[in-house]
Formats: sequence, structure tokens, C-alpha cells
Amino acid sequence: MIITVASGKGGTGKTTLAVNLAHVLACGEETDDVRLLDCDVEEPDDHLFVKPTFTDSEDVTALRPEWDEEACTACGRCREACNYNAIALVPLKDGGKKVKVFPDLCHACGACSYTCPENALNDRPEAIGTVKADPASGRYYFAHGTLNVGEMMAPAVVKGVRRHENRDGVTIIDASPGTACPVVAAMEGADVALLVTEPTPFGLNDLRLAVKMALKMDIPAGIVVNRSEGEDAIIQDYADEAGVPVIGRIAFRRDYAEAYSRGEVLAERFTGMGENMMDIYRRARELAGTEVPPPPEEELLAEAALTDKSDEPGGGAGSDYSECTVISGKGGTGKTTVTAALAALADDKVMADCDVDAADLHLLLDPDIRECSDFYGGQEASINAEACTGCGSCAELCRFDAVAQADTDEHGEPETYRVKEFACEGCGLCALACPVDAVDMHGVCTGQSYVSGTDYGLLSHARLGIAEENSGRLVTRVRDRASDLAVEDAESRILGDGSPGTGCPVIASISGVDVALIVAEPTVSGVHDMERVLELCRHFSVRALICINKCDLNDEQAARIKEMASEADAPVIAEIPFDPQVNQALRQGKNLVEYGRGPAAEAVRSIWDRLRAELEQA
Repeated sequence: MIITVASGKGGTGKTTLAVNLAHVLACGEETDDVRLLDCDVEEPDDHLFVKPTFTDSEDVTALRPEWDEEACTACGRCREACNYNAIALVPLKDGGKKVKVFPDLCHACGACSYTCPENALNDRPEAIGTVKADPASGRYYFAHGTLNVGEMMAPAVVKGVRRHENRDGVTIIDASPGTACPVVAAMEGADVALLVTEPTPFGLNDLRLAVKMALKMDIPAGIVVNRSEGEDAIIQDYADEAGVPVIGRIAFRRDYAEAYSRGEVLAERFTGMGENMMDIYRRARELAGTEVPPPPEEELLAEAALTDKSDEPGGGAGSDYSECTVISGKGGTGKTTVTAALAALADDKVMADCDVDAADLHLLLDPDIRECSDFYGGQEASINAEACTGCGSCAELCRFDAVAQADTDEHGEPETYRVKEFACEGCGLCALACPVDAVDMHGVCTGQSYVSGTDYGLLSHARLGIAEENSGRLVTRVRDRASDLAVEDAESRILGDGSPGTGCPVIASISGVDVALIVAEPTVSGVHDMERVLELCRHFSVRALICINKCDLNDEQAARIKEMASEADAPVIAEIPFDPQVNQALRQGKNLVEYGRGPAAEAVRSIWDRLRAELEQA
């Protein structure tokens, strides 16, 4: 069977569960073939615990257009066909024009090359990531994928990893955090989804999104509570309400965190962890094939107001403010905790929550929503069954496998086609190719954007819809609105909570900012992920500063962070100790400055003095 381990946010213990579950199953007698596939392709971390010897490797490629200057007549049809603004016609000094393709925006859909009347755009394979596999060196088959830094087509790499699954045994898939399209690609076709959460308002907020996604995909789901202290009423009450069972718990213990920081497999080290994993597995098997309850209604922060083009944010053009975005290579490092504390300390600022896939900053700021509008961030295709002749052109050309047979005749031949839910990328190629105009393209509401008042200033934030593509457009909307607010109120700073990872949402979070504050943990995975996000900052010429959270968890890894920071000219401006009071503050929905207890609260106050000095020099 296929088990997908997912979570509404990063850092909940998804990797811990996936790795330990695979280890225990491989050591037991329940199944002969165990496979662990790490599909968190922006920040794959499972290998740091598995320690594989990779023997198989292949590039994942996308067909991107290459411009033929001699054949091009600059008619502009390619630009008109592109729904991602990835093609521009650039005027030349001699009065002519040239086609420019922006790879960071290109989805490799093929619409431009299909429509070009002169064949001046020819598709060429371009590597966007790598899939590596170790079939034999360990106790089980292991494979993972790595999306190239700066690329946006994570689902293609996820699908490359999933080619290594085997339904005759047990395949465990470690999915990306959040609920966007890479997670959908990792969950599609799974027999069971294990949703990892923690008993905090953050955990509950993001669990709600993950549960709705799994149930909308008709996948039986079970909840695993990590960092449990035995009093998980906040999660248990919701589980009972949603009809999704809690099938396991992992205790909140410092020695577990220390072992994780060293890259150790907990089931090898701690008595009882193995049996705990087996109990979770057996309860997951019982869930497979059961009837899925209806998805709960999505709880919106507010009802959307009517808007028009005049309400679109302008991005604060010509403004005079400095901007800092707090980021992390992975979720769960304390990024939002630090951002909320800085919001309480900083004056003369506007805040922006750019983590739209798992927006949590509002939970610590108690916002009073003043503006709310639906966000239309893309298009979606639908096929008119009455007009469809079943020619199959749409299915043949679609590079996202988003078109399937709907009805067949008595010989099994397709009579009509349909667009798969969750799969359409909105490129429009099917509509361009349909000979009978049976395909309709329509705008899709992919989320909501908000402006809220808080005790610490104005907050621009948003919420991406379940299973929607996080292309960075909604992130850009949040930043543009924050810019307008800073100009309107003459604020001198914007403080942002960025997206985790290295894909398009975090690119949209940091492009053009003055400073990126990276929050990193001294663990093997934290160091690995910080290295990738440092590379991203270098790629976009953004000055990076570093804060080490839980700095005393592992002295060796903390020293490694400082060494990497020095090499990258990214100063370490703060070190926050491991402090159980942080978890207590989060359980009560309070930021560290407001809670005001423990060594972590004291340490975080020192960050603002250094950060303020950096922003004043920007």
C-alpha cells in the first residue's frame, strides 16, 4: 500500500515519522518490500537519517522554448498564448523586436511553441531537478528528489520520485509541507494519509487545511500528534469533530530533539519507539479502504468584499522604506515565532505574512480584519461534454496529465474527455488545440488576501486555497499591498514572514528586499536546508543575516552554522537557547515578547537592535 505522510506546515515531525516508520517496518515481518520516497523536493532531508549510497541517478527535465531569431517574425502570438507572463517582446534599437523567455516563470506547457506559425520556438529539455535512488545498501529501498534552486516546477520532480514506488509492498511517501500542488502530487493515489501535527494553535490551524485536502482527494486520513505532552485536547476535539481519528502520538522530549539534531533514527535508540511506530502502521492499515467523511467547511477569516481593478495594489513605487523578510530553509525552525516577537519590538513598520500556503502569523497577532478580497491567480480548463467529439487532442498535448477519459463507447474508445480535479495548471493549450472549441478557460479564485489591524501595526496577509498552485503571485500581492500601506502611512520599514523552502513562493518573498533574516536550527537537517536558502539569497543578491534557534541543542551543528555563515558573509546576529517556555507560549497563542518568560524571550529581544541597525544602513 501507499502511505503518504503530510502536514499543513513544516517542522511538525513529518520526516521523523516517515523515517522511523520505514525503519521499523523494514526490521519487522509485516512486509518484504519497504520503500521510503522523499518527495519534499525543495528541502529533502530524509537522506540525512537514512545515509544512503546512491547508485541510480537521473535528471528531471522540462521542455522549455528556445527562440530561433532567424525564423521569428515577432508576431506576438507566443506572448498572447502564455498564461504565465513568461514571454515578452523586447524592442530593439533598430526598430525590430526580439522574444525573451523568462525561465523562472515558464511552466514548460508548450503553448507558445504550439501557436508559433513560424516554428521559431522549439522545445528543448532543460534539467529542473534530480532523482536519486539507493535500492540495496540499507534495510529498505530509498529514493529522493531535489528541485534545482530557483526552479518552480516541484510537481514534476515529485512525479519523478514516485516512479520508484511499488504497490506490492509498502511505500512511504514523505510529502512537502503545506497544501499546494507539490503535496497534491505526493498524495494522489495514496491509500492512507498520515497527517502530522502538534498540539498548538499553529498545529491546529494547519491541520485543518491538511485534513480538508486529504478528504477532498478521497483519501482516508489519520492524525499523528508530535511533541505530545499527553494533553492534546486542542487536536482531539477537532479530530472528533472532523471524523478523522488520532492514530498515534510522539512524546515531547528534549532527548528526542537532541537525537534528531545528530541525524539519529529514534527507533534505533529509544525503547518503545519501535512499538509505537508499529501501532501507528497497524491503525493506518485499518484505515485503508474505509469510507472517507465529507470535508469540513473551510473556515475563512472573513467574507470577501467586491473589488475592481482600481483596488489592485501598486507596490509602493518610488517609496522610501527598508524591507526585511524572515525566512528558513525548512518549516518549523521558529521563523514565525521570531517574526511575531520582532513585530512586538519594532516600531514604525508594516507587517507582511508571505507564507500564504500555511499562514500562521495572524494567530499570534490577533488581527482585526479591515479588508478582504478574493484573489484570482490563474485559470482552469473545463470541457463541455456535449461539444466534445473525443478526438483526444487535449489529452495528447497536455504535459501535466490533467486530461482523462470521461465516457467510452461500447468498444472502450473514448467518447468524451474531462479535466482532472487538482491537476490543471491553467496553461490553456487544450483550449488552443481543441478543433471544436469544447474547452473553456475561466479564472479561478485561488485564495483570499487581507489587510488587518493589530496591536503592533498593520498586517498584509493572505490564505492560499486548498490544493492551489503556489506560484508566488499571491505572495507578490501581499508584498505589494504592504508596500502601499507603508507609503500611505509613511512607515519606514516592512517586516515580512517569508515562505519556507527554495521554490517560487520564497523567491517572491525575498526578491528585492534589503535583508533576509534566516532562522536556522543546529540539526543535520537545519544545516542542510540553511545551505540551500543561503544559495538562494546569493542567487538573488539579497543580504543574509542568521539567527540560530535552539542554539544549545547541538554544539557541533551550531559551530557548523557559524562556519557556513562566515564563508557566506552572512553574520550570525542572535542565538536563542532551547526553551520549553516557547512551546508553552505558542500553546496559549502568545508571542515570546508578550509571554515574557524564559531565556528564549530574553534572547529574542537582542535581535531587533542588530536588525534595526542593518535596516538603517540599507
